[in-house]
Amino acid sequence: MERNERISTLLNSLEERILLLDGAMGTMIQGYGLTEDDYRGERFADWESDLKGNNDLLSITRPEVIREIHNAFLDAGADIIETNTFNSNAPSMADYGMESLVTELNTVAARLARESADAAAARTGKPRYVAGALGPTNRTASISPDVNDPGFRNITFDQLADTYEVASIALIEGGVDFLLIETIFDTLNAKAAIVGVKRAFRATGIELPVMISGTITDASGRTLSGQTTEAFWNSVRHIKPFMIGLNCALGAGELRPYIAELARIADTRVSAYPNAGLPNEFGEYDETAEEMAAVVGEFAESGLVNLIGGCCGTRPEHIRALGKAVENRAPRKVPELPVRCRLSGLEPFNIGPDDLFANVGERCNVTGSAIFRRLIEADDYTAAVAVARQQVDNGAQIIDVNMDEGMLDSEKAMVTFLNLIASEPDVARLPIMIDSSKWTVIEAGLKCVQGKAVVNSISMKEGEESFIEQAELCRDYGAAVIIMAFDEKGQADTIERKVNICKRSYEVLTEKVGFDPADIIFDPNIFAVATGIEEHSSYGLDFIEATRQIKALLPHALISGGVSNVS
Repeated sequence: MERNERISTLLNSLEERILLLDGAMGTMIQGYGLTEDDYRGERFADWESDLKGNNDLLSITRPEVIREIHNAFLDAGADIIETNTFNSNAPSMADYGMESLVTELNTVAARLARESADAAAARTGKPRYVAGALGPTNRTASISPDVNDPGFRNITFDQLADTYEVASIALIEGGVDFLLIETIFDTLNAKAAIVGVKRAFRATGIELPVMISGTITDASGRTLSGQTTEAFWNSVRHIKPFMIGLNCALGAGELRPYIAELARIADTRVSAYPNAGLPNEFGEYDETAEEMAAVVGEFAESGLVNLIGGCCGTRPEHIRALGKAVENRAPRKVPELPVRCRLSGLEPFNIGPDDLFANVGERCNVTGSAIFRRLIEADDYTAAVAVARQQVDNGAQIIDVNMDEGMLDSEKAMVTFLNLIASEPDVARLPIMIDSSKWTVIEAGLKCVQGKAVVNSISMKEGEESFIEQAELCRDYGAAVIIMAFDEKGQADTIERKVNICKRSYEVLTEKVGFDPADIIFDPNIFAVATGIEEHSSYGLDFIEATRQIKALLPHALISGGVSNVS
């Protein structure tokens, strides 16, 4: 069966039954009691660092072990097996000095899994699928590893996107059926993975389905980087995953409320592959297959899931028991949800037709606030962060950040400030509006924000080609976007021009770029009001009338308006 046919069969099967993912590769490897020599093999016998624990390397040095593990899970009934590539990325491999092996590790692991899946399909007559696993790395892009320096990062967005691109290309060429961005504890890492995956699709000319699975780390119901389940979903839904889910960190019982939350808010399929309970004092997992299956069986009975499997501590017997627990249960029906602009910081912020005005705090703006500008110029970021906190206290629901000042290194200032406010929970819970007239500054900002941000702004001032290029990047970074009513002829100065430019922009975004219309926010320009000048007298009314026509003409688009000369 060719890949396209397998993918079609996979998607059709998900409509008919709950599918089964495999269990824990690491747990199974531990059971072999492998030595340092096993990990090294002949090829790496003289490697300068210890290699025991580098489980992904076994795809090269002990492929028969990995093949046996795949086969054991397939024999237990798994429909899908994951490649042995959880750590096959440059940051994780740097621990062993093996960054150069990223391509080979992913390629070899994909081929091993493909061979096992195809052999099982031929043996049983039941299609089997391979998920190309993209793990979270051992770094956090939105959290400082130094408590004394909250603005410091030990990995950049670009470094992450680059290694995810390399890994994704190798997995695609190795024959996987879909890509799985998994065990996400920092959503900014996942957003970098999404960018890397998109690049890999363009590089190979092959676009595969994408599954995303996050990790709720404790009873707070948040990821390690602080996001709630819904904020996490809002941040990654732009890639339109065929499956969204949660795995690791918690046992099935502890994971249940967050799976239920995903099932409520996600307009795609939902997966769960929890640990075998919580670890004991020795770091081992004691939950039996039967105990786990009883809990996960209730997930299915309640209509919460489309796919289930196991993470840490789960073995073939767990997968076999899970299969029996769900075999007569119908899969969750994907709901049709109302169209909304769904933003996020650490918490979700959804804007619907019945909501009141969304308040944007604009004091973190060097062009609009002399106080804030002086603080940034003086490098007093502690006081500048306090300005953002004050806006939250005063009722802001989105925080606008602008660093456009001729004497500033605007990109550096944007990155520094966004990294600092990411460590302030009261501020970071809100979505960020990245505000600049310079695209390089906007892009630098997008690489710092784990939530779903708003870009302010882009327009067709430089022509349609440049507009499309920037819009595609905004889409790939997962941002909503403000569109100025501006085209090649200049700023829209009449009702007709405002409406026509917005209509043209909307059509380009929705028809050529594939932009979600709910993520489009138009600014039809409020020219100076209350000046006493006769020719200015209709400016306010013109804005209101243009807004009325735009809302009637362009479904789901939002409107932003700022009265600059009296703000």
